[in-house]
Amino acid sequence: MGYVDERNAIGQGGWTTEAQVLATIANRYIGENPPQAPVYRTMNAEGFRRMPDYRYDMNADAKLPNLQEGEFVYAWAKLWADDEDSQPLRISCYSHTRLFINGQLAFESNHRDDVLPDTRSDIRGQLRKGWNSFVLEFEKTATGCGAVFGTGSIKGAPIHFLAPSSERVGQEGWIYTGPVRNRLVPGNVKEVSAQAMDPHIVRLFAGRNIEAFSETETGFAWLPRREWTNDERRAGAFTRILGSGNGLTGMAWAKLDCTRPSYDGTVRLSGNSEGTIRIFADGRLVCEANQDTGRFTAAFPLSIGVHNIIVQSAGRGNVWGFEFDPLEEGSGVRWIKPHPVEGMEGCWLFAGPFQNPPLAEESASVERLLGTGPEATFWRTDQPNMRVRPYTESRLFGRWNYPLGVTLYGLLETGKELGRSDYIDYAAEHIGQCTSIDELVLWDAERHGAPGANHQLALIDSLDDCGSFGATMLRAHKERTLPGAERAAERIARYIMEEQDRLEDGTLYRLRSFSELMVNTIWCDDLYMSVPFLCQYFALTGEKHVLDDAAEQFLLYRKRLYMPEGNIMHHVYNIRFGKPCTVPWGRGNGWVLFSLTELLDVLPDDHPRRSELLRWYRELCGGYAALQDTEGLWHQVLTDPDSYAETSCTSMFVYAFAKGVRQGWLPDAGRFAHAALRGFEALTRHCIDQHGNIYGVCRGSGYSFSPLYYKERLSWLLNDTHGIGIVLLAGIETKRLRTYLATRSEPAKGAAAHAE
Repeated sequence: MGYVDERNAIGQGGWTTEAQVLATIANRYIGENPPQAPVYRTMNAEGFRRMPDYRYDMNADAKLPNLQEGEFVYAWAKLWADDEDSQPLRISCYSHTRLFINGQLAFESNHRDDVLPDTRSDIRGQLRKGWNSFVLEFEKTATGCGAVFGTGSIKGAPIHFLAPSSERVGQEGWIYTGPVRNRLVPGNVKEVSAQAMDPHIVRLFAGRNIEAFSETETGFAWLPRREWTNDERRAGAFTRILGSGNGLTGMAWAKLDCTRPSYDGTVRLSGNSEGTIRIFADGRLVCEANQDTGRFTAAFPLSIGVHNIIVQSAGRGNVWGFEFDPLEEGSGVRWIKPHPVEGMEGCWLFAGPFQNPPLAEESASVERLLGTGPEATFWRTDQPNMRVRPYTESRLFGRWNYPLGVTLYGLLETGKELGRSDYIDYAAEHIGQCTSIDELVLWDAERHGAPGANHQLALIDSLDDCGSFGATMLRAHKERTLPGAERAAERIARYIMEEQDRLEDGTLYRLRSFSELMVNTIWCDDLYMSVPFLCQYFALTGEKHVLDDAAEQFLLYRKRLYMPEGNIMHHVYNIRFGKPCTVPWGRGNGWVLFSLTELLDVLPDDHPRRSELLRWYRELCGGYAALQDTEGLWHQVLTDPDSYAETSCTSMFVYAFAKGVRQGWLPDAGRFAHAALRGFEALTRHCIDQHGNIYGVCRGSGYSFSPLYYKERLSWLLNDTHGIGIVLLAGIETKRLRTYLATRSEPAKGAAAHAE
């Protein structure tokens, strides 16, 4: 019945300790997901804006007011795929629209789509490994021109497209043509091929070697514009980027690379400025020229290495900027970009204007805003309307979502349990990457559309978005101070306590959702998405009403989701039907018991709800223990032994039983110790291989009133992040349980021996 061949199971022969299992799983995960910093890219603010649903608003009518009916507009972008795959996409049309992916017609709107712009059509886009070319054709009609297009999975795949041409490599967003009178691809064509078509058009649509394809080869002038006019160049960098100075201060940042053999230890700079100029090297003032216009020179020592150079300038006229003379040939010094910003031209980033400029020594960073209050801003490049934005492009590291909250919780606690500070550092670095740019991402999203990082934290609209990861964030914050963590926690607490929808009795529920399936429902999963965070926030702030709400939620959920005849839980309660779904889904039940265990761990003995919650905890444990199979596992549908053995719920029951025995919450300690030890041993024999791969974890779920949905259609995934962390936590509690039992009475020891 196991997922793993007995010879390859990590528990083969029964000799592997919990500590070895924990280290193997943690090492595999960290090895496959090494730390990876955000990618910073340029984005043209005059391009199509990405909306909160992560689709681009491609309203060509708004961009091209002189469009005539019967003309066409083409939008072009590229998307990377690590492997051949399908991508969920969604489109709403302002007018007749066709979508080509790698030259294949993937979608064409019908007469209803063309006049119902609120209609959403879902597409499965077939992607090849590597770069994929996307071309949208919009027909101008009396109703408009364009579409809203992008991901079909807001939470799971918040994709961003990149500009496709060789002139704009690294930039985020789409480029588009002006009005095109003659259609590029006939209406009956399903695949763009070289037969009887312009080869440049074929290449554009098909996207072969797209990274080397120049805009000039297409024969079109593409928008948004990418070059300054001659007048703008003459006006100076600060004027063309920030506007007229009027006594305000602009900042610029680059780096000097002093690492070549010929470098003699002294940097010599000279140039011209329009406006006053102050130059700082690693925060130290090395040059100051207060005249409104003229030459400047500076000579100063710098050690071998790479150094931050900040220029501050105050402008008073319509011409405002600076220009350095070329560095002396053979000086051993060169200008380089201050940060590897994709799509950036030149070596300088710019920011401002400021009435109160930030300190130079604090400005050389891409993790935080520059300036305070209404003046707060971020870097731009010396290109028309170009902004710099962070993007998380790793598969897992640096991302914020609820399964990763569980995963990192497990890694964090594993580090503490095994004395492995490197595990703690890894988890803290992942979480800290999210919190350190939180303020920047919020500011950026408000001004430039859906963000490329922290997409769930920045656009919270459900408990899934914030509670799980937020709870782990606060746990990590106790171990390593995380910049921005407390500010993010305050926002999450405000969302849960004041903004998340509730029934009249205070029950947290899903009134609105990105998915119609979830509207007007109560999910037992949401106890995990809320209660552990509220517990951690109480520990941080001491706000008692937060803990009271956490306790109350269990009793409110019990009213609607409890199955008293079996002492287990329905997965979902549907308010529209006024009834629960009748299916005891394994992981959903696991979340309930896991979260109740977390609450009991912090709930004071004298809390008015503690005795009632402890009594219910014991009832639930009894119900779940009765459903453990002969191998020691629990199943996807708890009451259906023919459904597959499910790893994450097994782990949560093991965790809760083991902790309950240690804490003295379970009167029949021997029974539950035996169940916990059997459960974790079964995981090591059937669900975890010798390399630390974890099998049998149910993927992210919807819900149904049919048990067959869970049993037959909701399959498991290898190394799914819904299960990695909880397996680690189960292993930790099993290890602690063994230590506990070793010091207890003979009957308790007998439970451990019997389990083995």
